[in-house]
Amino acid sequence: MPLAVVNLAQLQCTCGDAPTPLTVTSQMQTLIGNQLAGTIMDYAPMVNIKPFGTCKTLTAAASGVPTPCVPATAAPWAPGAAKTLIGNFPALLQTDKLTCTVGGVISVVSPGQTTTLVS
Repeated sequence: MPLAVVNLAQLQCTCGDAPTPLTVTSQMQTLIGNQLAGTIMDYAPMVNIKPFGTCKTLTAAASGVPTPCVPATAAPWAPGAAKTLIGNFPALLQTDKLTCTVGGVISVVSPGQTTTLVS
C-alpha cells in the first residue's frame, strides 16, 4: 500500500527544474501527523501547486529564454485511493500522477509523512 500525501508534500514536474510543496485546500478536517490529508482534488494551478522553477519544454520553445514552469493542470490526480475517501474524495497517494497540459507529468517525490498507508 502506498503512503497518503499531506499538506507540504514535495511535488516535481518532469518539465520543471525545482520541486514545489503541495497546498491542501480540498478539505479542512482530516489530519495525518498534524497535516491536512490531500485528496485527488488538490490539483488547482497556483492554489494547490506552485511553479516548478524553469520549464524545460517552454524554455526550449522560447529559443533558450528561461520560462517559468507554471502548472497547467485540467483534471484531478489519478488514480487516487480505491477505498479511502477523505470527505467525498479519494485520498491522494504517493503513487498518483497529475498531467500538465504543457506536456509534463507531476508526481509526488516526498508524501510529507511516513507512517500512514492507504488503499
